[in-house]
Amino acid sequence: MKSRITVCFLLCSLSFFAQSDPELLEKARAIHQKVITIDTHNDIDVSNFTEDRNYTMDLDTQVNLPKMEKGGMDVTWLIVYTGQEALTQNAYDKAYENADQKFKAIHRLCEEIAPEKIGLATNSKEVRKLVSEGKKVAMIGVENAYPIGEDLSRIQEFYDRGARYMSLAHNGHSQFSDSNTGEVDGVWLHHGLSELGKKAILEMNRCGIMIDVSHPSKEAIKQMFELSKAPLIASHSSARALCDHSRNLDDELLELFKEKGGVVQTVAFTSYVNKEKHYAFNAARDEIYQRKAAEMEFEILPRDSVRGLSQEDRSAYYQQYGAIRKAAATEVANLKNTISPVNVSDFVDHIDYLVQKIGIDHVGISSDFDGGGGIDGWNDASESENITIELVKRGYSEEDIAKLWGENLLRVMDEVAAVAEELQAN
Repeated sequence: MKSRITVCFLLCSLSFFAQSDPELLEKARAIHQKVITIDTHNDIDVSNFTEDRNYTMDLDTQVNLPKMEKGGMDVTWLIVYTGQEALTQNAYDKAYENADQKFKAIHRLCEEIAPEKIGLATNSKEVRKLVSEGKKVAMIGVENAYPIGEDLSRIQEFYDRGARYMSLAHNGHSQFSDSNTGEVDGVWLHHGLSELGKKAILEMNRCGIMIDVSHPSKEAIKQMFELSKAPLIASHSSARALCDHSRNLDDELLELFKEKGGVVQTVAFTSYVNKEKHYAFNAARDEIYQRKAAEMEFEILPRDSVRGLSQEDRSAYYQQYGAIRKAAATEVANLKNTISPVNVSDFVDHIDYLVQKIGIDHVGISSDFDGGGGIDGWNDASESENITIELVKRGYSEEDIAKLWGENLLRVMDEVAAVAEELQAN
């Protein structure tokens, strides 16, 4: 017990020192303003991409332009996400409509709503150009290739619409790949990739779309490494050695990233960072939310049930849920005095581990904001500077921090594009 108290005291002292040392804060802020900061995973709701309600406003979303400006976040990867449904043509068609709406919403933001404030980038040169012009940058990732159905020509279509990474599965086995969720019941559909999934890997290489491994099963990921001629990314995953969750990457998979030159974007999703702290704090917090919900005559639904709602009903639900959270904010803040939530220090522990295991050139940063992500100290884009402060506190150099915040990801993008150029030339 004495050693645990001592460790806690030292960590708290270091945190206080970081917050109160003007020289350290000045150094961190200067670095944060200088480097290109990229968050590789932010979910979207198309209802927030209209003329009357959009990201030029400081909405109750974790990501929008005012919050990005306040937190010094340069680049946000906006996600074309589709949940996993039946493997039928009718379901594929419905999923494609969902993906189509999200592609259109992102383009609307950049081309019609706020072209003077944010631009869509599809390569590293465009990222650097937009940042140099003082604009924010949007990029597009596809979370779950399910909307493609069995038509691989849609991979080229998604590329042409701006997608620069894509995962082959989400929470459930797709037509392309098994999901990490198979670990729960030991039931697998393909024992890795399907034959269609193997063809999809080669087509993604040819088009120049980065292959994202953040949801497929371990066996599928290993097969992706074997097949792909270009480096892979994990757009939002952390280290399984520190948090034993099937969404995280174990040491065997991490070694493949090191060997093949990819990048792992550490994710600020509480249950993937520290399960013990996540469950303890969330249980106490949820009691507060349930009490407030009862007072306001609102029913809090399981996350899977919310995802099953129509777009309109889901938006209405989240608006009401936001009111519950706002009403409970003071009690939740006071809760932190007795139960420690997952915080920035816990998150950077994963960065430390990954850097030590596979090297500074293969690690990046992601939040999963507006998709369940967020930790104490980095709960929306406005708090992004706190990550840099913690990195400086731990001795990372400006060059290191530049790599972690974006240069590693941009390097992989360039390498994937070079492989595609070579394949197309041949």
